[in-house]
Amino acid sequence: MSSERPDGRRERTFRTRKLLIEAYINVAGEKKRRPKTGEVALRAGVSQRSVFERFGSLDALSLAAFDHILEPSMSTGDLGKADRQARIRFQVDVRARSCETWLPVWRLVASAHGTSQALEERVEEVRALTRGRLELMYRPELDTLSEPARNAVLIALEALTDWACWGRMREHYGHSFDQACNAWIEAIERLLPPTPAS
Repeated sequence: MSSERPDGRRERTFRTRKLLIEAYINVAGEKKRRPKTGEVALRAGVSQRSVFERFGSLDALSLAAFDHILEPSMSTGDLGKADRQARIRFQVDVRARSCETWLPVWRLVASAHGTSQALEERVEEVRALTRGRLELMYRPELDTLSEPARNAVLIALEALTDWACWGRMREHYGHSFDQACNAWIEAIERLLPPTPAS
């Protein structure tokens, strides 16, 4: 009778992959450019060979880092039925935290536009998820509009809560996290039509 033991190698591989992804993101955020293999390995505390053993290439590691953007659930839970202010605050908080965390990686992706089909597909997926969240969170207001007006408001909301807008508020205008969130909240309030009475 054989006793099953946890696969230590698999666990180490998973842990090393996670360290490399986090290192890639941290270095990208600090350097404001695509990290080099040696920089990522040094930050993760592993050999450069580990990057290639776990991912095959720096490009594959870059894609794995970007995939973290897609990991958080897009579920709104019961907040889709909450009052207007609660929905706006929740959506802004989720989006702001995502932008704060992933802006450096998003910039690297934007600079690599057109170089990778896999990357293009991920960008489109992120955009679709973002639009889907906006539609869910603001359905009561959006449903009062004609289709052309609804689409125009959605496009404006997407542009307003884009990564570039967040970066501009935080870096160019020097807004704190809370100030940037409040700017989004005020702008969304103005963009949305009145909430229909229940």
